[in-house]
Amino acid sequence: MNKLMTAAAVMALLSAPAFAAGDAEAGKAKSAVCAACHGAEGISAIDMYPNLAGQKATYAAKQLKAFRDGERNDPVMSPMAKPLSDQDIEDLAAYYAGL
Repeated sequence: MNKLMTAAAVMALLSAPAFAAGDAEAGKAKSAVCAACHGAEGISAIDMYPNLAGQKATYAAKQLKAFRDGERNDPVMSPMAKPLSDQDIEDLAAYYAGL
């Protein structure tokens, strides 16, 4: 029974989605465009734009990918996210998560 449980655990780990690690320094360099609405340090001065500082990286990446891929639509965010690569998104998410 122990071998079966170990094999099941290994299979679960192998089938889990892989997440690319973001580079916060690269994300900071890429965040200049974001600052116009979300603030230079991820704190928006405009009520209609959310604060990004401290946002969990996994959540932020998921939302950016949803905007980029058309799963979420917003007249401002959708075109901003469209040109982002997966690595760009992971970098931005890592940067804002660290603020």
